Amino acid sequence: MWFKNLYLYRLPRNWSADARTLEEQLARLTLQGCSASDPRSIGWLPPRDGGALIHSVNQQWLLALGVEEKLLPASVVKRFAADKAKAIEEAQGRRVGRKEMREIQEETTLELLPRAFVRGRSTLAWIDRGNGWLVIDSSSPAKAEEFLEHLHKSVDGVPAKVLKVIQSPSAAMTGWVAGGEAPTGFTLDQDLELRSAEKATVRYVKHSLEGEEIRQHIADGKVVTRLAMTWNDRISFILDDNLQIKRLAFLDILREQADGQGENEEERFDIDFTLMSGEVAQLLDDLLTALGGEPLAAA
Repeated sequence: MWFKNLYLYRLPRNWSADARTLEEQLARLTLQGCSASDPRSIGWLPPRDGGALIHSVNQQWLLALGVEEKLLPASVVKRFAADKAKAIEEAQGRRVGRKEMREIQEETTLELLPRAFVRGRSTLAWIDRGNGWLVIDSSSPAKAEEFLEHLHKSVDGVPAKVLKVIQSPSAAMTGWVAGGEAPTGFTLDQDLELRSAEKATVRYVKHSLEGEEIRQHIADGKVVTRLAMTWNDRISFILDDNLQIKRLAFLDILREQADGQGENEEERFDIDFTLMSGEVAQLLDDLLTALGGEPLAAA
């Protein structure tokens, strides 16, 4: 349940959505699972086994979007279709054309789908109504967009917008590295990526950022596009030039607060969610300050 990659969207602060109404709307498009002929199925499911579609703790909401996909590699379809085409050519003494071959491949796909393995995955998102956040835990923009698209399809008038800040992350990170000083509450770690206007890229992993070599790259016109940082000795992460937070790691001090609390799995889940959402909300608040805040229209 601890989030690892953050895609950030803004909601109006104290958004007036009602959890019960929202859950009723989500319930219209729950995950039904793939039928024999369906290659893919998508829908909402409980974030916690046996729970509700919206897991709510202190006005913090946790949602989960489930996806089931049939594993049917194109190479398998192509091989079975080729066998069919060969049988037709031998039986009828003619060559199978392109159009007919496409039809054979489509028929073969439908025949093989019921026998294909099903792979399931889920994407979690957290809604912080008080602070106006929709945060999607995803490692890829496609999955984050998939979540947002299904949320818009399921719920009337979700006012989620991509987060905008006054200072671009790349310009801010370049300034921090060039000056050798992190913004208040943060430290600079040892993973770094710089890129030139011509897309030439230099990466450093577990490397000190204090050397003259890195400053020379910046002087030559390269800008920072990825930077590892730690917030208040509690959460480490990588910030990129698209304002995405990746490889989020909650350090031992936070894990120790959660360990041993709660008498059962349900209570421990709530404690983890409360701790995670509270810490990340503070991290995001400090990060916005470090990036100059938001444009007035988005605040």
